[in-house]
Amino acid sequence: MPAAIRKPLMIVGAGPTGLAAALFLSRRGVPVRIIDAATQPTTTSKALLVNPRSLEILGQSGVAASIIAEGYEVLGVTMHRGGRDVASVDLGRELRSRLPIGLTQARTEALLTEALSAKGVQVERGLTLQTLQQDTEQVTLTLQQADGSTQTVQAPLVFGADGARSAVRHALGIDFAGNALPEPWQLWDLRLRTSLDRQRAHIGLVPDGFLFLMHLHAGVWRVIGNGADPLAHLPGDSVPGEVLWQSQFHIAHRLADKFSVGRVALGGDAAHIHSPLGARGMNLGIEDAWVFADCAFDAMGGKLERMQEYAELRQLLDGQVVRRVEAITRLMRGRPASLRWLRDHLAPLVIKFPPVRRRLLQTMAGLDHPLSTRC
Repeated sequence: MPAAIRKPLMIVGAGPTGLAAALFLSRRGVPVRIIDAATQPTTTSKALLVNPRSLEILGQSGVAASIIAEGYEVLGVTMHRGGRDVASVDLGRELRSRLPIGLTQARTEALLTEALSAKGVQVERGLTLQTLQQDTEQVTLTLQQADGSTQTVQAPLVFGADGARSAVRHALGIDFAGNALPEPWQLWDLRLRTSLDRQRAHIGLVPDGFLFLMHLHAGVWRVIGNGADPLAHLPGDSVPGEVLWQSQFHIAHRLADKFSVGRVALGGDAAHIHSPLGARGMNLGIEDAWVFADCAFDAMGGKLERMQEYAELRQLLDGQVVRRVEAITRLMRGRPASLRWLRDHLAPLVIKFPPVRRRLLQTMAGLDHPLSTRC
């Protein structure tokens, strides 16, 4: 690697996308620096599933083995309506790959952090990006520390993995076009007394919306719904207990207008956001990181055009995923009421139709396109 560009590549954001990118680059001998505005790692989780594509990507780093050892195999999906099961899919029979692994995003991030630390790279926390400028040789960043002091640093390349409100994307002036669903979605992590299979994800087609349930650990389940009182419509004999965490969020589907400008690229939620129904958010970001690492390695060696190749490849594929997940979400959300009857009767039939079922599962598993770092 030329001496002129031995300064560390800067990664902004230490979520799963940024951590994975730092790990992949470090394993290839590229010096990296990774910063995050948060002073502590997250303890709550958005994503709950590490899909087969992510396990493939993380295999050589040893992180996949750690995820498999700590999590559990998700064997299938069951759809419930009106107190009975109306459709069921067994993933082991449908997917010609590893099964998805149920593990919280917080634990996935912790395992990535441990692997990165073993490579001698530590996350620098409490550092916020203030400004970003670039020329033909490097990128200059102004960083603010938790005490309010600032520092100016230079980097040959920058990867913005700093979430949906990305400071990197804002500094580049990149539009984040898309749309949002109007209703709030409620989320609980709670203890649940139930006979539901803990190794399956469960979907409820309820009178005023949609319900999702997945086991986390030791009798604690994640429940998500967009109805007025989702906990009143839990399937089977489920009885909710102690609430460990409760939150509310809105769902939006957005795609960055550009995925790179010069020496700066975007990945993960900084580049695309979508409904959790597709189980792709965290996993799509890890795939961004894998492709970016390959392209950035070449760019650090003088082939700067690879940054644009990264942008073109990921914007195309990520955009396709966002559109597919949006279509699934609009069908399943159960709104407006005029479309609910169609959803209640169409969804169980669709999931039983082999070509459609296969496409849906490939989307969830991350196997809906070839894994490539070349356009």
